[in-house]
Amino acid sequence: MVSRLLFAFWLALWPAPPAALAPANAAQASSIHTLTLPKKDGSIRFAVLGDSGTGEQDQYDLAKQMAGFHDDFPFDFVIMLGDNIVGADTPAEMVNKFTTPYKPLLDAGVVFHAVLGNHDNPNQRFYKPFNMGGDRYYTFRVAKGETGTTTASGVRFFALDSGYLDKPQLEWVEKELSSPSSEWKIPFFHHPLYSSGKAHGSALESRALLEPLFIKYGVNAVFSGHDHVYERITPQHGIAYWVSGAGGRLRKGGLGVSELTAKGFDSDCHFMIVEIAGDDLYYQAISRTGTTVDSGVIHRSGGPAAAASESPTPAALPAAAPALSPKPSSTTPDGTHPVVPSP
Repeated sequence: MVSRLLFAFWLALWPAPPAALAPANAAQASSIHTLTLPKKDGSIRFAVLGDSGTGEQDQYDLAKQMAGFHDDFPFDFVIMLGDNIVGADTPAEMVNKFTTPYKPLLDAGVVFHAVLGNHDNPNQRFYKPFNMGGDRYYTFRVAKGETGTTTASGVRFFALDSGYLDKPQLEWVEKELSSPSSEWKIPFFHHPLYSSGKAHGSALESRALLEPLFIKYGVNAVFSGHDHVYERITPQHGIAYWVSGAGGRLRKGGLGVSELTAKGFDSDCHFMIVEIAGDDLYYQAISRTGTTVDSGVIHRSGGPAAAASESPTPAALPAAAPALSPKPSSTTPDGTHPVVPSP
């Protein structure tokens, strides 16, 4: 018990020390970056990274791509979708699996916002560079490209602990989502409500608890990880969903055949960059070699988000686009942290 408390204390105080990037090798990506996002004045810009913290070469290669794209598209923050530190999380491993690969971004002032995954030590919520404030779930606002608590209209993010959806968290989620607002509402968490991944698939119990709240209170877009693939889901009830879980380790060929998939990629690791300008959300998914594997825009037309489009021209769909009836999944969430239904 004492050792765990000491470890949590270290996480709360440990700075992000300078460290050199791993040496390049032949697998590392080219320095040519093709940006599809418009870079509009005053837009909100961020990156999306899931299941990243392996300390392996793929993570370092992808981190190099992220830094390269940041030079062209200076995003202000990164949302981390869980499994941020896989395996050992000693001080040395925290450096190896987080500080070192993302040093160029940290040095540039990029802020990381994490959620817990099933492979994360819960004490990582005290690790200052993850900006969780010691909480399993939390919310933050962004306006005009700057994180903070300003009163200007912008984007509200909801960082959830999908591994333990107990009654207090669900009550908190409803309270926070119900606040009257014209802002974008974007939850992010580890276990996907919709996924065609062969290893895990859709988190059906979590979907039963969260999706009614997302529909009721006008959530626009949702980001999750867990399955080590990229998948853009065909919009469900007018909400855009992404699975982005190959930020450090790929499950090659891990995407199943499903009518849920609007776009999928399971051949390499990836990350995403996103730009929100007014009622438009532009997205771009990028592989470890710098290849764009998916891009497009969704348009918000009041209430829930419209469908994702692969066209650079925004095209709105009805706010209440019908959901597909997914094929039954032969897999369920791994249950490392149980989902606890509300009594």
